[in-house]
Amino acid sequence: MANVLVVDNDPTTVSLLRILLELDGHKVSVCNSAGKVLGEIERFGPDLVLMDVYLTSGDDGLDLLRRLRAYPPTSSLPVVMTSGMELTEECARAGANGFLLKPYTPEHLTKTMKEILDHRTDASASAGKP
Repeated sequence: MANVLVVDNDPTTVSLLRILLELDGHKVSVCNSAGKVLGEIERFGPDLVLMDVYLTSGDDGLDLLRRLRAYPPTSSLPVVMTSGMELTEECARAGANGFLLKPYTPEHLTKTMKEILDHRTDASASAGKP
């Protein structure tokens, strides 16, 4: 299973995602501030980041995603963006590996994560990495 970093400022969403992901066997860490995400990535070592487009206090998930892509240690870290508005294209242009339109089903979340994590595993194997 995977280490998943949830970046969202809605306590209900965070609580539901934590329960769902942990029931699926994932380890979960939560960050509700864009300013703390890099530190949490270094501490937790996520395999995937699940991040809301709109964060609190003027933080923008798309700006944060662009910063993650520009920073070599996180440039290839899989990121799935979420929003209540249809922003698939904007998220893809910013470097997201996937997008989930809220409200999404647990099955859709699981399928999206599996596809991205399986693709990452396949890419590592083909590059000769363990």
